[in-house]
Amino acid sequence: MLVDEGFPGGDARGSCTTLRLAIVAGSTIAFAPLPPRGCVVLGRDEGCDVRIEDRSVSRRHAVLHVGPPLRIEDLGSANGTFVGEQQLPGLTARTHRLRRLSRDSAEIGIGERFNLGATTIVVGRAPAEAAAAPDCCAPADVVVRAPAMLALYEQAARAARSLISVLILGETGVGKEVLARTLHARSPRASGPYVELNCAALPPSLLESELFGHEKSAFTGASQARPGLLESAHGGTLFLDEIGELPLAFQAKLLRVLEDRKVLRIGGRTPRRIDLRFVAATNRDLEAEVARGAFRQDLYFRLNGISLVVPPLRER
Repeated sequence: MLVDEGFPGGDARGSCTTLRLAIVAGSTIAFAPLPPRGCVVLGRDEGCDVRIEDRSVSRRHAVLHVGPPLRIEDLGSANGTFVGEQQLPGLTARTHRLRRLSRDSAEIGIGERFNLGATTIVVGRAPAEAAAAPDCCAPADVVVRAPAMLALYEQAARAARSLISVLILGETGVGKEVLARTLHARSPRASGPYVELNCAALPPSLLESELFGHEKSAFTGASQARPGLLESAHGGTLFLDEIGELPLAFQAKLLRVLEDRKVLRIGGRTPRRIDLRFVAATNRDLEAEVARGAFRQDLYFRLNGISLVVPPLRER
């Protein structure tokens, strides 16, 4: 049994407000929030609502039905789902009688543990401060109900407080742009500008002028100086959508900006210092793009300070 402020023992079964899971692996504990109601799939697969990196856990091991009451159901796992915590006479305090489920379900009490393979999980209440102010950055006009999306927006809320770059990954149409805007809105730069650029919407010949700007007479038709989007986002956030479509030849120029935090307009001689946060998004597998030489590895590492993966619509 785990005992801390968030996991009071002997609580009533089935009270399903502001609950979370404590996932115990060795000496480390990870926490996963639970929705007020719904089904939460636990397992090793990337599509699970709560992903557990343990080889003894099946890809889709079990599902937690968040009620009330709370019920855990095994999904035909290889190593079993075990519930119960009654101590046997004469055994150590850490020894419990566990009942294995086989395509069955059992009710779980708050403060009670269950095992997925070798991983121990305890259901508990979130701390009072978390209940009063949920760590979720979903905007008021976006309804978030799926457990995977609740977990994503809670992760995004924590990422928003940082100033490092964020890479948003996900299929087309899953809401990457909405997540980027809410990252900005919850960040310390919320009062600054939010600037978007779709890297796939402009031909390579216009990308440099759009991002870097130009000085007067830098080229035919440049009748006056114009700042680019990098300068326009100074003090705020620049969202680079479809970053995977950025031409390889242009990637080195963007990398230089990320490293030096300076921008040189086309036709200019003096670099201008900029202070902004980069958020990028793509539906491509950038690691695979790096492997085949279509995307710079150093740029990928610069952009991928924090990665947020938006679940596909079919999994919500």
